[in-house]
Amino acid sequence: MNNPCAAHRGWSGRAPENTMASIQMALSEPDIEWIEIDVQLSKDHIPVVIHDYKLRRTTNGKGQIRDWTAAELAKLDAGGWFSPLYRNERIPTLEAVLQAVSVSGKCRLNIELKTDGIRYPYIEEQVLKLVRDYRMEDSVVITSFHFGTLHRMHQLSEGDLRTGFILDGWRDSLPEELKQIGSDFLSIDYGRLTKDRVNRLQAAGIQIMAWTINDERSIRKIAMLDPGIIICTNHPDRWRNAMLSIDDGARR
Repeated sequence: MNNPCAAHRGWSGRAPENTMASIQMALSEPDIEWIEIDVQLSKDHIPVVIHDYKLRRTTNGKGQIRDWTAAELAKLDAGGWFSPLYRNERIPTLEAVLQAVSVSGKCRLNIELKTDGIRYPYIEEQVLKLVRDYRMEDSVVITSFHFGTLHRMHQLSEGDLRTGFILDGWRDSLPEELKQIGSDFLSIDYGRLTKDRVNRLQAAGIQIMAWTINDERSIRKIAMLDPGIIICTNHPDRWRNAMLSIDDGARR
């Protein structure tokens, strides 16, 4: 069985990250089961899909996301930095992404909330409403680096929405900490995973996503720890090659 693939910010190795182009590219592939995206709030409290707090790296705008309305953000070029082929690709709203994914009926969404508990108050309510509007409670996991955000989402959704912690380290108390906030999902820097840690997490009923793995050798190494680990990558084609090489090796 192949490890599931999560297209990181959409198929961001081939199209500009967190745009409809990268998301539709991932949706067009029958074997990509997950898409990871990042969500922030515009000045007028609309959930929008973009990673950085500032606009400069991935758009032709300047300043912070929270200082622009959704209508203003929608006018920016979010693709020209990647390639002239994607000039005038826009910053999508979360609603547009949910609509596309719900129509496809094939992918799950990992929605990372880009907040520290102070930035973007009420982002949890805004995102929860949209997920419920599109009836995607069973197709979404909400992740964050901030425990308080996950706890709040768990309370607001009354446990109907999965939540998961993001971590670039490790501590032995993780399974118990996740249990305390009602989370059963861990998105973790792949370099932190060992067979023992994977076994401990799985024994606690925690699903693992390993990020962000962009070379085939590392993908194979993590995949060999357990077939249930989700491989989060900018390059789903490399994930596919790695899975094929594992299958070939098993047949020999």
